[in-house]
Amino acid sequence: MSSSHSSRTPTALVTGASRGIGRAIAERLAERGCRVAVHYQKNRAAAEEVIAQLAGTGHRIFAADLASAGEVERLWGDVTAAFGRIDVVVNNAGIYEEHPLTATSYAEWQQAWRRTLDTNLIGPANLCHCAANAMNLAGGGRVVAISSRGAFRGEPDAPAYGASKAGLNALSQSLALALAAQSVYFYVVAPGWVETDMASAHLIGPHGSAVLAQHPLGRVATPDEVAAVAVFCALDAPSAMTGSVIDVNGASYLRT
Repeated sequence: MSSSHSSRTPTALVTGASRGIGRAIAERLAERGCRVAVHYQKNRAAAEEVIAQLAGTGHRIFAADLASAGEVERLWGDVTAAFGRIDVVVNNAGIYEEHPLTATSYAEWQQAWRRTLDTNLIGPANLCHCAANAMNLAGGGRVVAISSRGAFRGEPDAPAYGASKAGLNALSQSLALALAAQSVYFYVVAPGWVETDMASAHLIGPHGSAVLAQHPLGRVATPDEVAAVAVFCALDAPSAMTGSVIDVNGASYLRT
């Protein structure tokens, strides 16, 4: 991070940090000396477990439903009240729901799209509004979004997920353009399949071999690998990389 942060402990809010990629990001940020606000939605026990094993001190847990605009605003208020200035926000929390078009009723289709967009796109957009305005006034900051290769490759059984991640990419790049001059930088990490609890049912299920066949490494990415890139963006990436979307999919999907 810039030298302006060197005289104090940097602070970071990680959404969806009670498990999977978010947990790995929180762990790596703490190892780098950050105080971490660990966000969770429902599983307080898991969030407390994360806090208990983070390196360093001063970490806190915060609950909020990011699909609710009011709760996002409350979350930001609670985090800033506890930490003061926030240097880094990682928009990691998200949901994946299958709703194949020909097997989903019109009503179910509406519900799946609303739930997915509210959580994966509108929630991060609302948090960006709170965070980026505060960072602008404070003289800078960084926002890292966890996207997906599905934004480019498509998600045939979960089109709302693919669309939400494509929207997250566009949101981040739009704000990178808007706020670069104010030293508020936006980065996107786009994993493919990752070895998390959320993905395990697919990876060990009947389609697991087909998923692995997409990966020339012979395996999917680990949460730590994705976290390493996210933390690079949060703390080390040059400002000239603002607006970048970085693929972490083990060459399972290549784009130019």
